[in-house]
Amino acid sequence: MKTQAVITGDIINFTKLSAIKRKQLIKDTDKLLKAWSKAQKNAEIFRGDSYQVLFEEVEEAITKSIQLVCWFKKHSDEAAKIHLSTRISVGIGEVSYHGKNVLNSDGEAFHLSGRNFDTMKDDEFLSIHTNDELKNEGIKIILNFVNKYIHKWTKGQSEVIYLLLEGKTQQEIAIILSLSQPSVNSRLKSAGWKEFEPSIKYIADLVKQE
Repeated sequence: MKTQAVITGDIINFTKLSAIKRKQLIKDTDKLLKAWSKAQKNAEIFRGDSYQVLFEEVEEAITKSIQLVCWFKKHSDEAAKIHLSTRISVGIGEVSYHGKNVLNSDGEAFHLSGRNFDTMKDDEFLSIHTNDELKNEGIKIILNFVNKYIHKWTKGQSEVIYLLLEGKTQQEIAIILSLSQPSVNSRLKSAGWKEFEPSIKYIADLVKQE
């Protein structure tokens, strides 16, 4: 069977938002997740602030996980001092059964994602697990640094990184966000993107190795 990736996540500080803002965020997030999925049944929101998505490509799942961190951070309500983020557990393995939706499906990728999500610590934003413990040890070491970067990202930095991962150039991002190109570059630099990006690529390449 082909190796796939399942992400399981929840929204940090979701309940601090007003009911109206919670409803809108869930609506917008559901639309986003389903737009990313080849089949809408592969993305579901459950228990109000939790979600699960199945990706056929491992590298895409890791990239989208970073985008989801940025997605929630950029929806923070700074006026109310409500800083949103997310915890995401990525499980990489086989999928043995496709149910009517992702929540009713089963397989190694689901087990790895769900079990490890339940053990994530408060300072972990991203966790990635395969069925190879040696790979997992190496991934964990890199993610220790990755999570420290994520913790410090601001709403403004997250807006830029999100669009960058959409394939936008710095000039295009500047136009979209009504910024100067140097300001976009400054946000990426202060976010540590130069150091962060190769770390994620290394993890993606590592998990794809046989």
